[in-house]
Order: sequence, then structure tokens, then C-alpha cells
Amino acid sequence: LVRVICAETGKQAAEAVTTELMAVCETIDWYARNSERILRAQPVGSGTMAHKSAWKRYEPLGVIGVISPWNYPFTLSMTPVITALFAGNTVVLKPSEVTPTVGLAIGALFEDDTWGDVVQVVTGGGATGEALVRSGVDKIVFTGSVRTGRRVMAAAADTLTPVLLELGGKDPMVVCEDADVVRAAKGAVWGSMQNSGQTCMSVERVYVHESVYDRFVSLVLSEVAAIRQDDHGGDIGSMTFEPQLQIIEAHLADALDKGATILAGGSRLDRDGLWFPPTVVVDVDHDMDLMTEETFGPVLPIMKVSSDEEAVALANDSSYGLNSSVWTEDSDRGVHIANRLQAGNVCINDCIVSYAVTGLPFGGVKSSGIGRVHGAEGLREMSIVKSILAPRVRTPRELWWFPVPRNLDRIGIATLRARFGGNLRTKLGRRPGV
Repeated sequence: LVRVICAETGKQAAEAVTTELMAVCETIDWYARNSERILRAQPVGSGTMAHKSAWKRYEPLGVIGVISPWNYPFTLSMTPVITALFAGNTVVLKPSEVTPTVGLAIGALFEDDTWGDVVQVVTGGGATGEALVRSGVDKIVFTGSVRTGRRVMAAAADTLTPVLLELGGKDPMVVCEDADVVRAAKGAVWGSMQNSGQTCMSVERVYVHESVYDRFVSLVLSEVAAIRQDDHGGDIGSMTFEPQLQIIEAHLADALDKGATILAGGSRLDRDGLWFPPTVVVDVDHDMDLMTEETFGPVLPIMKVSSDEEAVALANDSSYGLNSSVWTEDSDRGVHIANRLQAGNVCINDCIVSYAVTGLPFGGVKSSGIGRVHGAEGLREMSIVKSILAPRVRTPRELWWFPVPRNLDRIGIATLRARFGGNLRTKLGRRPGV
């Protein structure tokens, strides 16, 4: 599997082992230990209907269609496949046309008598994916770009097929003046360059307090200079997809035209393959595509800010909301900033590792997606929740059935006062959580 993954993606073996195989094994282990508990029928208080028993149960949706991307072709295929299976579903997987061999290898894992036909793999491009969306499956799980995610959602709307969309990000990193700047610089470089930046959770923009900005940039440049980029045990490998490299070049050209300065890297390497060096850019602003659109490459733009408030405002000034990070030595400050960031996932003094904790739900807000993978939430995404109400005791009729008792209104008012007290205006006089 590692050889197949590396051959099709250009990533290093260490990356394939840790971010693909290890991540998948962790997901299998977590759901093996927790899925039965999560999907167990749960009693619910029946309130005014106290003479009834109420509970909810989770049932399989049926057939889940999974359309997966090329940047983590094993992890981002297997995660929804595994989750769907633990929820009792069958799966049709359509891997990226860029990494079809990994998809076929996944299919081979399920080709024995233990699994039967519960996982099927179909290969092809966009037309195949659209056919799967319109095929009558019970849910579509799509991981990929926002543009394609919108097309998937539009096609699914024709048949009201529910969707789970894990889409792109333009993930910000906020570095406060009290941060451990050495650690933050190391984290920024790893978070932006790991897998050659081809990660939806990559650090794609950094907002650094002006008091530590110069030192941070200097440390980043030292870290970048030490990165080994080659096919033979380097820190990062090549890019996977030529069109993505062209997007990187377009974003850098736009930034240069608008006044940005490239301090390291900046142009593809003169060697066979899709090699782009670690690149650091300063003098950037939000008029540049580099700071507003997903670059998806080994590029780190750094912007100076004067306060936490400015950093948060700039971080939230985006149509994306997938991942983010805050770097500070004050834990209360870190949590306060994390709570204000418009993102589905936030790390404090680390970055892009939220996905490694299978118990945490993972997903985006705004244009970064709909729904969650991982955790209890991810398992229930693959389920139908059914509500059941049953009598505790047998009675000949319900009080409110026809013919309606003449004093039912007085009985109702007395019940309201006894159960809830006051009046409706009193109940609405205090906002929830206040």
C-alpha cells in the first residue's frame, strides 16, 4: 500500500505511513471500540407525555456513495468507507481519477468471503462521479474542492439525496506576541509544507503580532532552508497534480503584481516531475488571491498585525472555515481566540492535527463543507435516527381524542401552570444561556 500511495501521489514513505495507514488504523480501532455504544437505542424523556415511553434508535441509511480526492487517497477514501460500514451500510467508492490504483487497492482489501459485496469500487472521472450522485444511493460523501462540491450538491438536489461535503480551506494561523515563537515558526513551516502543502487543513496564511514578526519570519526562513525535498527519504516529496501547480504559480504571480515579496522559493524546480520548492511570501494583504483562495501547495504567506482583534478579523475574513490555529503561552487567551474563530476545527499551539483525533468530529463551516466525519457525529451522519413512542400502560383512549372533553381547555391551563409556572411571556423573558 505504501508503495502504491507514494507512486501515485509523489509523497514520502513516512508521510504515507503516518497520514494514510496510521490514520486509517486509528479510525478502525476507535469505531471498533465505540460504535456499538454510539448507535445503541437511547431513551428520551417524554415530558408532558409522561404515560408514554420514548426512545430513539439509529438504523443504516442503505448504500453510501463515496467520492474521494487525490491528496490523501487512502485516508480520505477509507475514513468514510469504514464509518459507513460500522453504521451498517454498504458502499460504492469512486476514487479520484488521479489516484485510481489506490482506490483499486482499497477494493482488493474487501475482496474475500468476510465482506462479500459490501464495498464496490468504480473508477473514472467527473462523469462517473455525477452518475454515482444520480444513481439512487442513499447518501453521498464527497471530499474535494468547493467548486466541485457545489456541483455535487446541485446534482444531489434533483433526487433529494443527502450529502456530506468535506471541502477546501484557507486555514489561518494566529501568532500572538506571547507565543513561543520558535515553536510557532516550526509549526508554521511543517503545517504549510507537509505533503507539499496539499492538505485541506494546511496553514495557508499566518497573522503574526508586529512585536514578534521579524523574529518569526527569520526563524521560518531558517526552517525552510533546512527542508530536504527529494524522492529518497526527504522531508517532502513532489506535487501530485499539474493543474494544482499551475494554481500555485497563478497565485504567486498575482501576489507579486500587487506588491508581495518572495523571500524563499517561488518557482518550480528544474528537475523531472512536479517539484515546487517551499516558498515564503511577505508584504501580503487580502487583495491577493494568495490570501483569499485555496493555494494547496508549499507556500506560506505571512502578514503583520497589531492586535488579537485584527488577527481574528482577518482570519474570519474568508469564505472558508475549515481549520485554524492559535499560538500563545496564555491558555485562557488561546481558548478565547479559538472560540472567536469561524472554523470547524481549531488547534492551540499546534496545527492541522485535529483529524488525527478520531473521537473529535471534523468538518468545516461556511464554504468548507456540510456535516462531519469522525467521532459520534461522523457515525450518525451515516445513519437514520428513528423516534419511537410507545404506551407505558394500556388505556382505552387518549384524553384529547374525539369527542373532545368540554373542560379540556381548563385541564390544559392547569397542566401548563403546574408544569411550567408563570405564563408564556415569562418563559420568553429570559434568553437561553443568559
